[in-house]
Amino acid sequence: MAIGIDMWVKVAAAAGGGICMGLGAVGAAIGEGYTASQATPAISRHPKQAGDIMKSMLVGQAIAESASIFALVIAILLLFIDVQAANILKAPALFGAGICMGFGAVGCGIGSGFPGGQACKGLARQPQMGSRLTTNMLIGSAVCQTPAIFSMVVALILIFMDFSNAPISPTWAAILGAGLSTGLAAIGSGYGGGTAAGASCEGIARNPASVGSVTTTMLVGQAVSQTPSIFGLLVSFILLFKSFPESSGIQVPMALLAAGLSTGFGGIGPGLGNGMAAEGAVRWVARNMESAGELMRIMLVGQAVSQSTAIYAMVVSLVLIFVV
Repeated sequence: MAIGIDMWVKVAAAAGGGICMGLGAVGAAIGEGYTASQATPAISRHPKQAGDIMKSMLVGQAIAESASIFALVIAILLLFIDVQAANILKAPALFGAGICMGFGAVGCGIGSGFPGGQACKGLARQPQMGSRLTTNMLIGSAVCQTPAIFSMVVALILIFMDFSNAPISPTWAAILGAGLSTGLAAIGSGYGGGTAAGASCEGIARNPASVGSVTTTMLVGQAVSQTPSIFGLLVSFILLFKSFPESSGIQVPMALLAAGLSTGFGGIGPGLGNGMAAEGAVRWVARNMESAGELMRIMLVGQAVSQSTAIYAMVVSLVLIFVV
């Protein structure tokens, strides 16, 4: 039985939608579970604060869930959008949108659970700091969601962009590479940003006077942790918006697909490592405010070294796109 273009597009959209929501549910559920796991001992430690701790838990869980909501939006679009496909390239575009948003939601969902859980524990230790803990949790969790937003942006571009005038090969590989680059790179950045945010809530509860220094260190550390996902977004944009001449061989498509994989996988470790460096600095700033400047400098040097591997991956991706 011959399968037409419309059928291939529907198959790709269905597969992309399923993968998108399946992966999107993983991170959010883990992050929400972590928040709840920290709320229960907090209530046991300070039963009179049960109401406030419960509220903080629910707010933290709601933010962690936002990554899966992004995945749900993309999955619904993939399943119900009416695509009048004139080109087979719409199939890899829709599938690429699904894997981009699915992977992009994993790390952000998990990472957003850390500040929620630590805010619950902090409320049991310092009930009078409830407002500051909630504010810090919201800020830290919001930054954790930025890689998921990058993934959603790329997914929407893949869904609605017109590829009808592009050659089938190597464009199909560039499309899939774009989805993988941003989606995979978001895993490490989302998780790493969450570890820094969690340490900040812990630090404020330990030493309320350190709130200014802790918040500043957290935001700087999170900003550096987000850069691997920005590299992934950059490579995705190049793959999506650069014109590639038609190719009948396999070398050029594989080079473009490998470019996306290089920056995507290459961003996971640096995102995690940058988050670990930020977590350590934030935690110890709360214990030794006088050394905040020195701790931040050490954090930035350590993050720069960890970040270098993401830069190597991006350089290889650019070579694969423009040279190979």
